[in-house]
Amino acid sequence: MVMSRPILTPRQCSEVLRALGDETRLRILESLLVEEKCVSEMVKEIGKAQPHVSHHLRILRDAGLVEGVREGKRICYRVSPRMLRALKSARRQALDFGCCQISFPETVLAAQVG
Repeated sequence: MVMSRPILTPRQCSEVLRALGDETRLRILESLLVEEKCVSEMVKEIGKAQPHVSHHLRILRDAGLVEGVREGKRICYRVSPRMLRALKSARRQALDFGCCQISFPETVLAAQVG
């Protein structure tokens, strides 16, 4: 039997888990799993000030969980392609990194396609 290679190294996995160890960052990631959003949209959704949301987005970006795309003066964020690959293919309700798995409520990922 051939073992599949982990998506993340142990070091990368610890960085991801550290980044997700904050409630605000976890809420941001859950929101972005549903659809791409600009910072202003996340500020309204999360109910936190723009500098606070931007700080947490930077941490998520540095951990490789999200990526930002500039649209004029706005920056919109989406889940990084690496994290989309980590979505468990069978039920698509968890990020499966090979070394660990993070599950989300079905309602969070119900809108996630492709």
